[in-house]
Amino acid sequence: MVLNDTSTCQPDYDRKAELRAFDETKTGVKGLVDAGITEVPRIFHLPSPENLNSQQPELTLPTIDLQGIDNNPTRRKEVIKQVKGALESWGFFQMVNHGIPINILEEMIKGVVDFHEQDTEVKKQWYTRDSSGKTRVIYNSNFDLYSAPVTNWRDSFYCTMVPNPPEPQELPSPCRDILLEYSKQVMKLGVCLFELMSEALGLDRNHLVDIGCADGLAVLGHYYPSCPQPELTIGTRDHTDNDFITILLQDHMGGLKVFYEDQWTDVPPIPGALVVNAGDFLQASLILSHLPPSLFLSSSHTRSYKLQCRSIGLLFNT
Repeated sequence: MVLNDTSTCQPDYDRKAELRAFDETKTGVKGLVDAGITEVPRIFHLPSPENLNSQQPELTLPTIDLQGIDNNPTRRKEVIKQVKGALESWGFFQMVNHGIPINILEEMIKGVVDFHEQDTEVKKQWYTRDSSGKTRVIYNSNFDLYSAPVTNWRDSFYCTMVPNPPEPQELPSPCRDILLEYSKQVMKLGVCLFELMSEALGLDRNHLVDIGCADGLAVLGHYYPSCPQPELTIGTRDHTDNDFITILLQDHMGGLKVFYEDQWTDVPPIPGALVVNAGDFLQASLILSHLPPSLFLSSSHTRSYKLQCRSIGLLFNT
C-alpha cells in the first residue's frame, strides 16, 4: 500500500486516515521509499518548513577528551571542569577517548543498518505499537505517530537493556550480538559520566548513581531513509529527552543540530566520538538533590534530513 501523492491531497485531507494507512503497511518510511514514491506524503510535511540550513556564525560544540581520568587526578579535575562548563552552557558535549573501541561503534551502526534493511516480511514480525513490555523490541515509524503534530521521516527500533536484559533469542538476529556488547560498554561509560557529573556538582562521586540515574538503559536505533523532497520534512522534530542522559552515536553523515544562543548549531560527527546530552530527568534529580535545575541544561535538539543516515541513542532512564 502506498499513500496518496501530496499533489492530489485536498486541503482538508483526513490526516488520521492517512496515518492509519501508513501504519498498517508495517513497512515504515523505508517501505514508502522502496515503493518508489516521488513526492513526500502530506503526513510528513512540516506545518511551516523550518530553515535549519541557513548560514549561521560558526559555533562548535565542546569536545572533551576523557583520556587519563582514572589515573591522573589533575587530569580528572580538568575534565570535571570541562563537563560542568559544557552542561551549564550547552547541555551537550562530544567525547573522545571514552574507552569504547571504534570497531564496536562501527559494528553498532552496521547492526542498525542490517536490521532496517533486512527482508521486509521478516522485519514486520517486530512491528508493534504495544509498549506494555510484552515484547522486548519495538519497531515502528514514529512511536508517537497518532499524537504528534509532526511525523518524522524516520524508522526506529527500541529495546530496554537494563534492568532485566533480554535473552539473546529475544533480539533481532541482524543486531543481536552487537546490541548486547554495545549496551554493556555504554553502561560502564554511563556510570563513569555520572561520577564526573556528580563531582562537577560538588557532590559525592557516587551520588547520581546512588539515586538511580543508572538504573535503566534503553537503546534506540534510528534509520533515516533517502527522501525525494527533503525540504518538506524533517528527520526528528525539535525536542528535549525524557531521560537522565543520552549517549548518541552518529554515523558519518551527521545531521544533529542543537539549539544554542537562539540559533540552531550543527554538530558535525567526529570519527570515534560520542555525543552526550543532559535530559529532563537529570534536571529533576538536581531538584531532589536541592540544587538549581539550571545547573545542567536539557537543551532542545533536532535532526535535519541529510541524505540517508542512521544514529543510535542509548538512554539512561528509570
